[in-house]
Amino acid sequence: MPRVKRSARGNARRDPEGVLQIAAGGYGFVDTPEGEFFVPASKMGGAFDGDTVQVRPVTVNRDRPQPGKEHNATGKKPTARVVGVIERAHATVVGRYEVAEPFGVVVPEDGRIRHDIFTMHAQNPGVHDGDVVRVRITQYPGRNMAATGVIEEVIGRADSRGIEVDAIIASHNLRTAFPPEALADADEARVDVAGALAAGYVDARDRCVFTIDPPDARDFDDALSLDAVDGGWRLGVYIADVSWYVRPGSSLDAEARMRATSVYLVDRVLPMLPEALSNGVCSLAPGEERRALAVDVLLDEAGRVRDVSFYPAFIRSQARLSYEQVQALLDGGEGHGIPAHICTRLVDLSRLAQRFKRERRRAGALDLESSEVHMALDAEGTPTGYTMRQATRATELVEHCMVLANSLVASYLLQQGEPAIFRVHGAPDPAALAQVVPVLQELDYGRDVDLDAFMAGNVHAIQAVLERSRGTQEAELVSMLLLRAMKRASYSAECEPHFGLGLEEYLHFTSPIRRYPDLVAHRALKRCLGFAMPEKPGGRAKGAHAAPGQEGLATIAEHASAMERAADDAAAESQMLKLVEYLAGFVGRTFDAVVSRVTTYGFFVRLDNTATGLVAAGSLGEPYSLDVRRQTITGQDTGRVVRVGQRVRVVLVDARPAERELDFELA
Repeated sequence: MPRVKRSARGNARRDPEGVLQIAAGGYGFVDTPEGEFFVPASKMGGAFDGDTVQVRPVTVNRDRPQPGKEHNATGKKPTARVVGVIERAHATVVGRYEVAEPFGVVVPEDGRIRHDIFTMHAQNPGVHDGDVVRVRITQYPGRNMAATGVIEEVIGRADSRGIEVDAIIASHNLRTAFPPEALADADEARVDVAGALAAGYVDARDRCVFTIDPPDARDFDDALSLDAVDGGWRLGVYIADVSWYVRPGSSLDAEARMRATSVYLVDRVLPMLPEALSNGVCSLAPGEERRALAVDVLLDEAGRVRDVSFYPAFIRSQARLSYEQVQALLDGGEGHGIPAHICTRLVDLSRLAQRFKRERRRAGALDLESSEVHMALDAEGTPTGYTMRQATRATELVEHCMVLANSLVASYLLQQGEPAIFRVHGAPDPAALAQVVPVLQELDYGRDVDLDAFMAGNVHAIQAVLERSRGTQEAELVSMLLLRAMKRASYSAECEPHFGLGLEEYLHFTSPIRRYPDLVAHRALKRCLGFAMPEKPGGRAKGAHAAPGQEGLATIAEHASAMERAADDAAAESQMLKLVEYLAGFVGRTFDAVVSRVTTYGFFVRLDNTATGLVAAGSLGEPYSLDVRRQTITGQDTGRVVRVGQRVRVVLVDARPAERELDFELA
């Protein structure tokens, strides 16, 4: 990212530094080692959302009331202004092109970027009014100058189908086309049954193997089996053997490493691998012979691990099942077309998975409640409705088997001294947990939970909070607040604990079709097992490839973590775009909601369908004061209190899909 030299005045005073986060209202916050500061829209100093900035507290004359600065009172977030930009987060911006001779003005799609970027229209005669473009910034805005830039790419016409999602893709710099060399590599891939068996693959085609996925899944990278053995069970976890087809150093491998992850947008998938692999020879489709890496776990009757083995295998899935089918069976249904011999296995497997879940909880795993919206679109991309996806016993059946396989592979690679990329999750900062405590006190959790232990990061106290919320109206809010307080899981070349899962050793192994770190784990496991990789897809093996080395793995891990964040953000933005577009047809309708955040400008609410929007302070009919510690706002005339976690009835008054913003008023 471009860096900006600090001013001498900034160096002398050692102004606090942090990342600027701009809200929909134009104001922002900067979290610094000296505390969090509120930055009014008029005090941004040309900074963009995501920039690393220096801020300076604004002096307030407390003897003279200053409208809009009541948050400078004791206990409120202090106001500050941006005095310098340390590092820019945006070298390019995606926006809509408007002709205003002699200029072509790019209006950013991201509503948090409040500055238009000016270009010379004469330099871009082929760009038309309304086109969506990417502009590279050549001059950032200052006190007396506008932002300027040069057009790098025309993404599409404003009225073309799917252009809003195209803009999201472009804003996150996601790759949409595979280079010809990578496509050629993928097209050469062959399953080659005889070659696999001759190379030492175990023939497991007689096992009762099945996949369980969402009904709209297109690629199947994991499958399961369960068989009764003497005194217990043999659980089989089978993962698509992507490493056989994606050779290190190939164009296909370079492209997969660059993408690092598949991106699941509201109307399309940007796969990590070409469809010839992701939906073809790698996908564990029913009735098809496929290469896999198998994890056989021997369990006793209580579900405890007695032994584990790893090996390349040849399998043939007997059934493709959906979560809904399996859940209907577990709820006591007839199985909805599931063969009888698989039904019995699913019931036993679910019982084992629930035992795994209880063991993980005893080890300290957190069970955060969450739901995600899945928009339904017609052929034109217009949203027609939505469904909510939540954890069920069917999804937990798969999740806990995959977590077990991931942890067993991590432990094995560590025992063998084999370098790998691990999935790590640090313990939460006590200061972040302390910010949740006032909300829990408002919800009267202090009677049942040791909040001092909670603030100290005691995992059992955090579990107690989650258990206390389970089944209540605020359950998802409590999970959301805890997620905000948690550090984000990431990839690392060093093995460190995974706090959320309560595991000391963990990596990602079970989704190599859509995650590059999983492919790295497959190659590491094959090296330990003595299986060489082919020089070309489906070709003859000529020796095992060396590990990338610690420095190389660290680079891959850092890039994969960054791409995961970009993919998650793009996916969430695309879903919210269509959700807001759908809700635009319900302006004037009343909704149940929960207060998710309070600010000096009002408060945010979250609908049951995950949509969030602002109830502006100006719509409340009286001045309100903010209590940051208790996370409440209080009416200065009526004394009415609005607090985080409170259930409210709100009326939707405006929906702006392009900005992905909703405005509400109290009903």
